[in-house]
This record gives sequence, structure tokens and C-alpha cells, in this order.
Amino acid sequence: MRTQAYNPVLPNWEYLPDVEPRVFEGRLYLYGSHDRFGASRFCLNSYVGWSAPVENLGDWRFEGSILDVKSDPANADGSQTGFAPDCVRGPDGRYYFYYCLNNTSKVSVAVSDRPAGPFVFCGYVQYPDGRALGDQDTVYAFDPGVLVAEDGRVWLYTGFGPTGEMREGLLRAGKEADGAYCLELEQDMRTVKSPAKLVAPYAGLAGGTGYEGHAFFEASSPRQINGRYYLIYSSQINHELCYAVSDRPDGDFRYGGTIVSIGDVGLDGNTRPVNYLGNTHGGLVRVGEQWYIFYHRQTNWSHYCRQCCAEPVTILPDGSILQVAVTSCGLNGGPLEARGSYSAAIACNLSSAQGAVGYSLKMIAYPGHPYFTQSGTDREGDGDQYIAGLTDGGWCAFKYFRFDGTERQIFARTRGDGSGRLIVTLEKDGPAVAELPIYPSGAWTQCGAPLHASRGEAALYFTYRGSGKVDFADFTIC
Repeated sequence: MRTQAYNPVLPNWEYLPDVEPRVFEGRLYLYGSHDRFGASRFCLNSYVGWSAPVENLGDWRFEGSILDVKSDPANADGSQTGFAPDCVRGPDGRYYFYYCLNNTSKVSVAVSDRPAGPFVFCGYVQYPDGRALGDQDTVYAFDPGVLVAEDGRVWLYTGFGPTGEMREGLLRAGKEADGAYCLELEQDMRTVKSPAKLVAPYAGLAGGTGYEGHAFFEASSPRQINGRYYLIYSSQINHELCYAVSDRPDGDFRYGGTIVSIGDVGLDGNTRPVNYLGNTHGGLVRVGEQWYIFYHRQTNWSHYCRQCCAEPVTILPDGSILQVAVTSCGLNGGPLEARGSYSAAIACNLSSAQGAVGYSLKMIAYPGHPYFTQSGTDREGDGDQYIAGLTDGGWCAFKYFRFDGTERQIFARTRGDGSGRLIVTLEKDGPAVAELPIYPSGAWTQCGAPLHASRGEAALYFTYRGSGKVDFADFTIC
């Protein structure tokens, strides 16, 4: 039977951000960096792989460790971590894995005969004379994305577009960080064939280009779709993935728009986030006839515990892509069934009564703001992620469910010193379809009530009204 698919995409104990989705040999593979729960830095865990059959995008298989970054000569002491990678199939039929270490301005390359690896380090992207790209020249290599075009030519996109102190530091080191660069590689997948060209500007160069307000920051992800070349990237706003489009792989990229914001900022003119904000990174993939955008969200009041999500997108005949909303059911092919048990971790909206905020790059608490978290330390096993710290007026939403008009019951598991009600509605601030009583309890306690929902597709909003704080584990519809 087909398994229901949720956001986040992977089990709730897994923190896989910066995902590049690729379809190989009938399976959808996710290649990302790997965060550690409770960490104070990015990407502290080693590279791992996940895949699912294209006909069942809820049936994920853990592929285990796919690359030992200590095999990279620049990381022999193991002091560096692996940042956002990409993986493509080369003309020789082998699979090439591209990545940058956190303190090395080089693009490392590893290779495998299998899309699930293990990948073996084989060198750096380099010039014909052996100099590594980004090592001795001025190009700052970061977040590599690779396109094997339909004509067989191979293109590497990389670059960074910071401002302020971070930019000043790179300039002092003699590095260019003016946006996204593109260069062609030889068929060996490593040797530079053409000079690097700036194809998408950073904020300081965006004036008069059409990129104003959405200039390139990081996360180059190239695709060729219907004869056009697309560059998906994380913009200067940081919490959104944008796209640029061109008729050529190496220039004339025109700003297209926002594909997804993790807080739905900009969607239908919305200026207030409905989720807590931080960076995001991802790419497009076609599974069957449907295109999906992958991105990541933040958890644990932190930038350093990120989780992979995805949404279906439509590419219009003129090549444009409309912004999509974040949901709980992105890969499901439609709404979730309004029966069964669901983790609070699949909430796609989360906010305090005063609204959501953008997380700082420092690990700090945000009093009065709810957040996703888990008990214990980082682990790869059964997770128990939940929403912590709902206070009066705090709310979360799950989108979407398919109701059949049958009268049902809804139960929620909560704990905390809170006393009040958990009000369930089908739209934000809409009429209540259930009211769940909340009583103080140090242990997880279940409360229930009739659920009055008519036939059709709808979201479920849970808003806490009362005193104290409430943690929310899961809910069941029966």
C-alpha cells in the first residue's frame, strides 16, 4: 500500500538540510548536509543518504553513511564538516558527489558506481594546470550545484553573496563573493573548461537588474526544464528560495520570482511570517509528471537543527513558477486522510500570539514563542519531536486533510503547567470545530472532544487559550 507522505519529509529524528533531490534508477535520492540536534554549528554530522521509490514518496529508506569527509586531503585531521552537496550522473554512467568543506574554498569531488554510494574522494574541481578552483584564484567556491545538460555538457554553479562583516572578511582574503558564478567542466567532471562568469548578482550589485530585494545569497541549484535553464537559489532575504531563468546555461539569467518562503512571506501579499524564519536551501525535481521544490525549516530555536520539506509546484507554459504555500503534505499527492494519528512535528505553521520571528545565528531562547524540539540528545532511532511552549494565543496549523462529512472525535496529547483549552478550527480565527480541555500535567496526557468538520479539504488550526505553557505531542482523529 502507498504510504502517506508528510513534511518534514524524513523521520522526525533526522536533520537533513540543504537537500538536492535527484531521481536515479527509479528512486528519489536526497543529498544534503547533516545537522546535529542541539548543535551550535552547522552540519556537524557526516553525510548520509535517503531514498524512496518514485511511486511511493512516503516510503523512505536510510542509505547510511555515503562519504567519509576525512578522506579529503584538506580534512585529514577531521576538523572540518561537509557543507551543502550535489550529486549528478556523469557521461560515464558513474555518480559524482560535489561538496565544499566548511573552511576550504575548494569544490571537492567524490565518485561512486551507485547513487547511494559509498562515494570515494577523487579530487578537486581544478584548472588544466592542476590548480584547484577557489584555492589560489579569486573565486570563492561555495554550495556547488552541477548541471549535466541535455546536450551532455557539464556546468558547475557556485558562489556566495554576503554583505557586511562576512563580505569584508572574504575581500581581505582576496576572494570574490559577488553572487553566483557558472563555468563549464570537461567530460571528466572535474577539469575547468571555461572561465567563471557571474550569472546572478549579490545585493550590492542588484540595482537595475531586476533582482532588487531578492538578490543571490547562496545555494546554487541548476536545472534544465523545457529547453530553459533555471537557477534556484537562496536570496538575500534568506528564508526564501527564488529562481532565475535563461535561454543559456552561462548567462543572461533573469530574476523570476519566489518559489517558496518557509514563513509564507510574500504569498498572496502576506508580510507577516506564519513560521519561524532562518535560512533555507533546496532544489527542484520532477517525479513522474509532477515537479517538487525541496527546502528546509528550522527547529529548536536554532539555525543548526534543520529539516527537509517539499511542496508540489507548477511550471507554467511561459516558464514562470508561482510561489507555493508550505504544507504538512507536500509529497503526498493531495490532502492527508482525516483519520489516524499525526505527530505535532508535521505542523507547517507555528507562531506565538504576537507572531513568528527570525531566529538569530546564535543559539538563544525566545521567551513566549513555541518551537519544535525533542527530548534527549541527537540520535538515529525512534524520535519524539513535539511542539514546546505554547502560551496563550499561540497556534499551529496542519495543512491539509480530506474530510468525508462523518462525525468524528479528536484527541490530543499534551503536558505542561497550562490550564485552558486547545481550540481547533478549520481556518485561522475561524469558528471552533472542537475544544479540547487542557489541565496541568507533568506527563503526557490525552484529552478529547467531538470534531465537527464537513466534507471537503481543510486545514486544522490548534490555538491554545489559557494560562501557563503547553507542550503538544500529537493528535488522533477517529
